[in-house]
Amino acid sequence: MTLLSPATTAWTSERGRLLGIAYRMLGDFGHAEDVVSEVAIEALRQEQTAEREVRSWPALLTTICVRRSIDRLRAQIAVREDYTGHWLPEPVAVERLPEDAAADRELLSFALLHLAEQLAPEARAAVVLHRAFGMAAGEIGEILERSPAAVRQLISRAERRLRLEEGVRATRAPARAMLEQLVAAVEGGDIEGVVAMLRDDAILWADGGGVVSSALNPLFGPEKIARFLHGVLEIARTYDPERPLQVSVIEANGEAALMLHYGGRATFTTFELDDAGMILGIRQVANPAKLQRIAMS
Repeated sequence: MTLLSPATTAWTSERGRLLGIAYRMLGDFGHAEDVVSEVAIEALRQEQTAEREVRSWPALLTTICVRRSIDRLRAQIAVREDYTGHWLPEPVAVERLPEDAAADRELLSFALLHLAEQLAPEARAAVVLHRAFGMAAGEIGEILERSPAAVRQLISRAERRLRLEEGVRATRAPARAMLEQLVAAVEGGDIEGVVAMLRDDAILWADGGGVVSSALNPLFGPEKIARFLHGVLEIARTYDPERPLQVSVIEANGEAALMLHYGGRATFTTFELDDAGMILGIRQVANPAKLQRIAMS
């Protein structure tokens, strides 16, 4: 029987947690998997070259993972600036995530992953480690090479940007029952019924990645969103007059969402509600490359 080295044993044990950190930081599951593979390679290298024994492999692996994620996120910021249309995260079915990665569902929220794009890489790392993995400011400071006071400030500012207050979000995802009502409205072509649920300041973001036609810029307000949805319905009716839209409720990123099939394409859609149950945000991902890791039922 081949005995695994301490680095390999630790990486195998910690892989799920590392994947959870990297995905929350990058919003891209493929890149997160790449980072976790890089962590394994770096851990083996350090095991072979280190002059002293590693005191805590989990701590070292976390440090490598966070720093590699920060480097990759910085590189991706430049790439995303040239992205065709609006960039949205890659949705992932929770059953595809290791248990450790899905432990804190709040920071897997699709809306929060999108909002986190506003944060600097270090701030994103700090809030992920603190809220999703319960790490103290001192521990995070060692990883980011910052003082505990500076880390606490990073976390405080990041939480305000993400609209997080004492563990309760100002917005929420719809219940499954509401989504099923939306399914009936969309499949029945009742676009006005959907529009009636929109707040006056509602926003729709769409990500086609230049691969499929989609709104290139965010749409603000019920009127513009209604025109967009009517356009989708017309495309769907042209493609299939009998059953233009097929919609199902799926689970992704720890929440219920809609999967739309029309015009020979699939679109992942999430809704963000205010406390009164009105729709504040709609996020649609139609880029086929980003729909590989969600249930396509």
